[in-house]
Amino acid sequence: MRDRIGLAVVGLGMAAKPHALALQDLADQIDVRGCYARSAEARAAFCQTYGFPQAADIEALAHDPTVDALLLITPPNARRELISLFAGQQKHILTEKPLERTSGAAMEIVDLCAASNVSLGVVFQHRFRAASEALTKLMGGGGLGPIRMVRADIPWWRDQSYYDEPGRGSYARDGGGVLISQAIHTLDLMLSMTGPATAVQAICATTPFHAMAAEDFTAGAIEFESGAVGSIFASSASFPGDAESLAFYCDNGSALLKSGVLTVHWRDGRAETFGSEATTGGGADPMAFPYDWHKSLIADFATAIKTGRPPRVTGSEALNVHRLITAIEASSRSGQKTQVSKG
Repeated sequence: MRDRIGLAVVGLGMAAKPHALALQDLADQIDVRGCYARSAEARAAFCQTYGFPQAADIEALAHDPTVDALLLITPPNARRELISLFAGQQKHILTEKPLERTSGAAMEIVDLCAASNVSLGVVFQHRFRAASEALTKLMGGGGLGPIRMVRADIPWWRDQSYYDEPGRGSYARDGGGVLISQAIHTLDLMLSMTGPATAVQAICATTPFHAMAAEDFTAGAIEFESGAVGSIFASSASFPGDAESLAFYCDNGSALLKSGVLTVHWRDGRAETFGSEATTGGGADPMAFPYDWHKSLIADFATAIKTGRPPRVTGSEALNVHRLITAIEASSRSGQKTQVSKG
């Protein structure tokens, strides 16, 4: 394989900015071979801004022998066909979250990539924050003891103008509202610490603050395979918006992850902090966060391709959060405690 990974970038909307900044920094590892969007005007503006080459034809980009992988940043409803095209040409896939609009469709993408023998990574960049990595190491070391209780809070805010974009907050384009578009990051990070969820009892609603097809509010309780229990609150109607947080209560202390800072309170009276404060896009500007998390994730994906190992966040692992979201929505519809599918 060449010294640098050849990368195609497809989807150049709002979410592409942190990826572009990361790719500029990773020019010694990644060679951006072409960027594509259906709008020629948007394509030209993006490539002029970031200094990347344009690709006028998606088929030619997929068949380009110098392209090793695809970075896919389209809305969820435009994923499967593109992944099928590029995976069919033996291009590895790194896709924005969610994998698809439903857990069943997400599973189909995982199976498609497995059948094509290509790697599938998912952009859950919150796992790559310094504080998140410190928490992962701490939990893995066992010093805090078993997790007994978890609290996930995502009190975000989005103006109505955010949902006025055609398709945003709809089931047809996005697969839902605050759960699959915003809370999915925190829920994925939570599951990476706790292990799989087994059951939920929840309510989803759309508040009068937004005119949208899907939910902007969710609250509920979760049971985990480990025996731990937890709660979730997620909203894009919590003006002016605050950073999401995860709290873990363990035998030997508790850990709170918020705004890029991990605070650990030990039962023996000690207190420790890790990381540094950073915005996370919880307010009116959804892109108000640093791009270094994307940089670390993309660098990991490039290394995974070169070495033949799986990326740190695989498509198969991403199915856990998809199944949890599916169960939360089903519980809200039925008003009953709902089991989380195991696949």
